[in-house]
Amino acid sequence: MWVKAKVKIVLLLATLSLFHSAVSLNRSSFPSDFFFGTASSAYQYEGAANEGGKGPSIWDTFTHSHPDRIADHSNADVAIDSYHRYKEDVAMMKDIGFNAYRFSIAWSRILPRGNLKGGINREGITYYNNLINELISNGQQPFITLFHSDLPQALEDEYSGFLSPKIEKDFADYAEVCFREFGDRVKHWITLNEPVLYSTQGYGSGGSPPNRCSKWFANCTTGDSTTEPYVVTHHLILAHAAAVKVYREKFKASQKGQIGVTLNSAWVVPLSQSKEDREAAYRGLAFMYDWFMEPLYSGTYSAVIVNKVGGRLPKFTKREYMMVKGSFDFIGLNYYTSTYATSAPCPRERPTAFTDACVRFTTVRDGVLIGPKAASDWLYIYPPGIQGLLQYTKEKFNNPIIYITENGIDEMNDGKISLDDRMRIDYISHHLLYLERAIRNGVRVKGYFAWSLLDNFEWTAGYSLRFGLVYVDYKNGLKRHRKRSALWFKIFLHQ
Repeated sequence: MWVKAKVKIVLLLATLSLFHSAVSLNRSSFPSDFFFGTASSAYQYEGAANEGGKGPSIWDTFTHSHPDRIADHSNADVAIDSYHRYKEDVAMMKDIGFNAYRFSIAWSRILPRGNLKGGINREGITYYNNLINELISNGQQPFITLFHSDLPQALEDEYSGFLSPKIEKDFADYAEVCFREFGDRVKHWITLNEPVLYSTQGYGSGGSPPNRCSKWFANCTTGDSTTEPYVVTHHLILAHAAAVKVYREKFKASQKGQIGVTLNSAWVVPLSQSKEDREAAYRGLAFMYDWFMEPLYSGTYSAVIVNKVGGRLPKFTKREYMMVKGSFDFIGLNYYTSTYATSAPCPRERPTAFTDACVRFTTVRDGVLIGPKAASDWLYIYPPGIQGLLQYTKEKFNNPIIYITENGIDEMNDGKISLDDRMRIDYISHHLLYLERAIRNGVRVKGYFAWSLLDNFEWTAGYSLRFGLVYVDYKNGLKRHRKRSALWFKIFLHQ
């Protein structure tokens, strides 16, 4: 059965490469129970870094300790102040016509020390209760992410966070507090957001906190890029599965919700139709996506990764295998861009998660870009890729329920108020076109969340990039102005 599925996947890799003209789509083009919303994260939106009993996260520490690593030397102490302005923002969601909102809970706002022995912060519980109630009263279904990169600094200090197996219990305890406090109203839970970036950027290249990597990478403190990304990935998977186990055993029957995880991946297109490049594209996708997805589906790592990484890859015990296998009710997918792949020599020295696949990624073929470049250096516009990734997931992982939990495009912050973002309308409408085609092909997609409702703090890019449907005026009290794309969505969702 897997051989047939692999053949279909290789065909997808080889043939899904052409744009098609957009057709007229609107809300009625999608199932009546389909969710349309926007996505956000606590650190990027909330602000109130030192209010309401919140403890510091590793991102608080990183931005203050290394302002030179942030493009505009900024931080998210205030961000866009959704902690105080959430009612205004929820009212905008309702007016535009969205029916769902994906946001994350700041772990250290609930448990300032990261674990139960450090105490539960009731002010944090009250804030999220108020936000959830405001959403529901305005017709917005809350989708909550438990971990969106902002690990409590206390756990990093105590035992090096996700490098330690101790994280599994502390994350499960934190998740249980959230399920107990909010689960009577929240029916969609996401354990982790983009864990592959947490592993590779935080422990492979050192580009993000906790800023660990081997000495041959710049801007690092300490670490081992050959092993730590795999150890951290292993513990992320176990923490996810432990939280799912708690939900299923203690809350699912009474609360009747669903729980899953959000993974991110580019779609990978072979640079040529040679056997070597097709196999390289397959390996590239395995290291971006299957690295997490395969264990959640089958309880074991992908054979591609096992063969390439060897003894540096941790192994699941029998208990862990039983807990990890099938540990999702749905999969969230964050899709932004695609890339070409061609075969590359395997490194003999200094192997890392970036080189173990023996693949060279490129955005150019025969002198032509894979798609127009957005403001970010990594974001090239390739709408067919969303259909490719969806159909790959359907074929290889037994057609799970999927939500597109992020999809969007950015522009540079040039300091001027600019609300004419037709390129964002073009980006979103073409991606919705290919998403709708995937649904017609039998992929079980149940919702779409644009990144993002509002311009916000974009990690190491700071405020230099704008991903919002709504413009935030950083020079004038964070006043919100709807861009053309927000007005487009309002028309789209009311048809």
